[in-house]
Amino acid sequence: MRSCLFRAARQIPRNVYPVDFRPRWTPSIRWSSTDDGHKWSTSLAKTLAEAITTTGPIPVASFMRQCLTSDLGGYYSSTLTSETPIDDQFGTKGDFITSPEISQVFGELVGIWFVAEWISQGRKSNNVYLMEVGPGRGTLMDDILRTIRNFRPMLDSLEAVYLVESDSKLRAKQCELLCGQGIEPVKNELGWEGKCKHAGNLKIVWVEDVRLIPRDGSKMPFIVAHEFFDALPIHVFQSVPPAPTQQLESGDKVIQTPTGPIPVPERQRQSAREHQWRELVVSPRPPHRLEESDCEFELTMSRGATPHSMYLPELSPRYRALKSTTDATIEISPESHAYAADFAVRVGGSNLPKDAELSTSPDQIREQQLVSQINSQQEDYIRKSDPSGAALIVDYGPAGAIPANSLRGIRHHTLVSPFHTPGLTDLSADVDFLALAEAAINASPGVEVHGPVDQGRFLTAMGIEERAAQLVKRAFDKERGGSTGRDKKELTEVVKRVDSGWKRLVDRGPQGMGRLYQVMAIVPYKPVKQGEAKSRPVGFGGDLRT
Repeated sequence: MRSCLFRAARQIPRNVYPVDFRPRWTPSIRWSSTDDGHKWSTSLAKTLAEAITTTGPIPVASFMRQCLTSDLGGYYSSTLTSETPIDDQFGTKGDFITSPEISQVFGELVGIWFVAEWISQGRKSNNVYLMEVGPGRGTLMDDILRTIRNFRPMLDSLEAVYLVESDSKLRAKQCELLCGQGIEPVKNELGWEGKCKHAGNLKIVWVEDVRLIPRDGSKMPFIVAHEFFDALPIHVFQSVPPAPTQQLESGDKVIQTPTGPIPVPERQRQSAREHQWRELVVSPRPPHRLEESDCEFELTMSRGATPHSMYLPELSPRYRALKSTTDATIEISPESHAYAADFAVRVGGSNLPKDAELSTSPDQIREQQLVSQINSQQEDYIRKSDPSGAALIVDYGPAGAIPANSLRGIRHHTLVSPFHTPGLTDLSADVDFLALAEAAINASPGVEVHGPVDQGRFLTAMGIEERAAQLVKRAFDKERGGSTGRDKKELTEVVKRVDSGWKRLVDRGPQGMGRLYQVMAIVPYKPVKQGEAKSRPVGFGGDLRT
C-alpha cells in the first residue's frame, strides 16, 4: 500500500534482492517453540510458530494476513502493544511514503480524472458516490474532494464518500483530515459517518468491508485504489515434474500390488505424466538452529497438492500455459481478483445470472465458473442497463508479466526479508494487472479495461507539469503581494518541494516511480460505432469527451 521514502526500499532490482526465496524441502522435526530459551523477535512470531507447529505449514497468504492485520500484533492492527509502537506507518517517520504525500498534485489530477469521466458520461446530477479502498491517512481523498469542490455541479451530485477502512486509529486520522479538527465519526447502520468539511451536506461513510457498501444499478460510482492491491495476500505456486516413481507408461492400465492388479483410471494415468503445481508454504525454523541474525521463518514446498494448488492456477490460461515449465513460479491473489470484480460490477452490472446460457467453449465455461466462485457476491445479481462510473487503480508491478518472487518486507524505508520481525514489518508483493483486468471483464459485461500505463505517462497526459508550474507561479504571486509572510529562503524551499515532488512522481528512469508504478482504469463498455475510432479515457490516450 505504499512506496518508500528512499527508492531502494521498493525499487531494488530483483537480482540484488537479499532474500533467498527458493523453497526448501525440510524434514518434519518435532520441537517446542520454547526450546533452548529462544527469545522470539515479536509475540506474533511466537504465536505463529506455535500454531504452525500444531497444525502444519501455512500458505504465504495466511502468513501475510496474520502479519498485517492480526489483532495479536499485526502491522496494521489498532491494538498496538509496547513492542509495536507504530503510531503512523505513513510518511518520513513511518516505513513508507505514498504519492499523495509526495505532492498534492497527484491527488488533484486523480480528482480531475474523475471529473473528466463524469463529464464524458453525461454529467449525472444525482446518485453519484466516491469510494476509496485503503485510504491511509486520507490525504488522497482530501485532495480529490478539494479539487471536485471547484466543479460545483459534480460536487452537488455526490450523495456520499465511502472509505473502506478497518483500523480505528486510521479512521480517526481520516476523519480529522476530511471532517475537521476534533470531529469524531458517528456510528451508523453501515459503520461510521461524518460531515465533509469541503461540502457540509456531503457524508463521509466508513465501512470495515467493501461488501457493506450497497451495490445499486442506479448509482454512478467513482472508485480509487491507490497502493492497495500490493498489500493483499498472495498464494505462491511452483510447477514440478512428475516424480520418476509416479510416471506410468501409456500402456500401463493396471498396477501390480501384493493383493493383485488394480486398474488405473485414465485420468490418473494422464495426471501421472504431467507437471503439477505445488504450493509454497511458510514454516518456522527450529529455534536451536537459528543464528542471531536469522529469520525465524522460511519458505518450504508442500509435499503434495493442496486445495489452493489444484484450484487457483486453473483460473486463467496465463497460469496454465506455464504449468509444463519446470520450476515456473507464479503468484496469485484471489482477494485482488474479488476486489477487481466488485469494482467492475459496481460500474457495469453483474455478469450473466446462474441460469443464463454460458459460452459453449469448454475453456470459457471453466473460467466463468471459477471466477464466479471467487466473487462472493455473484448471487447478488446487479442489472445495470446503463453502465456508469469508473475505477482507477494505481499500484506497483509489471505491466504484463505474472509476478514471481516479488514478496518483500519494508522496515524503516529499507528492504528486508518478508520473514523479518513479523508484525513490525510491512509486507507487499507486485500486482498482477492483467489478472485484475481478467477478473473485471469476467465479472461484468458492461465494462472495459484500459491500461496499465506507467504512472509517468498518465500524470504527464493529465498535465502534472502545467499544474506544478501553476502552483509555483501562485507562490511567487502571493509573495509579491505580501500575503504569505514568507521570507525568500522559505519561498525557495516551497518551490523546490513542488518541483522535486512532481518530477519524482513522473521519473521514468530504470528505478523511477514514473516507470515502476502502473495505472489502470475500469470504465463503462462503449461499442465502437462504424466509421469511428475507439475512444479512450483521458490519461490513457484519449481526450475529454463532452
